Amino acid sequence: MTARPGRRPGASGTREAILLAARERFAEVGYDRATIRAIAVQAGVDPALVMHFFGSKQQLFLAAIELTINPAEAIPAMLEDGLDGLGERLARFYLQMWEQPQTRDGLAGIMRSAFSHEDAAALLRAFLGSEVFGRLAPSIDGEDAQLRVALAGSHLVGIAIARYVVKVEPLASADPETVIAALGPTIQRYLTG
Repeated sequence: MTARPGRRPGASGTREAILLAARERFAEVGYDRATIRAIAVQAGVDPALVMHFFGSKQQLFLAAIELTINPAEAIPAMLEDGLDGLGERLARFYLQMWEQPQTRDGLAGIMRSAFSHEDAAALLRAFLGSEVFGRLAPSIDGEDAQLRVALAGSHLVGIAIARYVVKVEPLASADPETVIAALGPTIQRYLTG
């Protein structure tokens, strides 16, 4: 009996392997320096297969980031308990995303890439603007709700860069609960005044 040419039937796991390699590569070197060839090598596949699944480096980047965060579920759940304690809940959610290796790689990749690549910066702005800030702002009272939500978000982004990307000590090695306890009241003040 001879083997049939082509792909074997069933799930191969190739797409997931490519996404994992892409997240790690984007996190390590940013968008500009990550190459399809390097991602393919890391995933153990041919570069043509990466292009087959994703079409372009930008589409691969978008797929790698999309799979790491789902604020569409998390933000409404945080708002269910009202505004009291929202600062701490938001800080906890955000730091928990960064504490998980699979999520941290995607987030670090987009942060690093946003500094040097306009497409990545636009993606980060759009993500924060619609998926995070856009979901929070309608629940915040006052005319300047958008600004206050953006200030809270920028504070969290700054913490993430210092703690997880640049790794400034003692912030980088501080217990997450200690950081959450310090951040919560500040984020709350931004959100509710």
